[in-house]
Amino acid sequence: MHRVFQTFIDRLSDSVDRADLQSALADAAAAFGLHCFAYLSLPPRPDDKPLLISTYPAEWTTHYLQSRYERFDPVILQAQHDTEPFEWGLGAGTMILSKRQQQFFDEAAQFDIRSGFTIPIHDGRGPVAAITFAAHERHPAFSRGVERHGEVLQFMALHYHAQVRQKLSGDRIIAGVALSPREFDCLRWAALGKSAGDTADILGIKRRTTVFHLENAKQKLGVRTISQAIARYSASTRTTP
Repeated sequence: MHRVFQTFIDRLSDSVDRADLQSALADAAAAFGLHCFAYLSLPPRPDDKPLLISTYPAEWTTHYLQSRYERFDPVILQAQHDTEPFEWGLGAGTMILSKRQQQFFDEAAQFDIRSGFTIPIHDGRGPVAAITFAAHERHPAFSRGVERHGEVLQFMALHYHAQVRQKLSGDRIIAGVALSPREFDCLRWAALGKSAGDTADILGIKRRTTVFHLENAKQKLGVRTISQAIARYSASTRTTP
């Protein structure tokens, strides 16, 4: 289990896009016998769409987002009010469903999404997010798995949310200081061990431009060296249980 967790953390640190983030969690979840997941982060403004990363069938996720189902999805509504993980589905929990919500579950069941284990994420930095591990039915092996690995899954969820927020949501706050997109990207690649030349090649800019952005980031963070700036970055992107 320790190796699975460490590999997951390493892959998150190395990830650069949505595909990397999706495969990192998918592989880690599969190692725990959980083969279907969805991460959903509610938007800061009601009219905006939520951020969804999942291994659910694409037809379902597209329909979910287009229909704005997060507004009355019983699982997401419960995640907004509860801070503790919970199981849902036939024979689990005490959800009281409206006719519309029952129809929602019936639609999801057509894609073999009938039960699950959801971890609410309330980090105080924005709207609620949640990670759900789903199954086509609520069977004892699934319940035993989430019970046995529940604490690890919670920590993974928190770390995953922090990484998604940093890499996809545009949150570029390091130690309380707002960096520009280029400053943040250059510092992130430096934290991954890339030289200024390597970062320039990755971002398609000149080496001296990379150095310029790193120097700006260093000055904004009030440190004397790039190593100290990297330390500030690493501390800000690290999640503690």
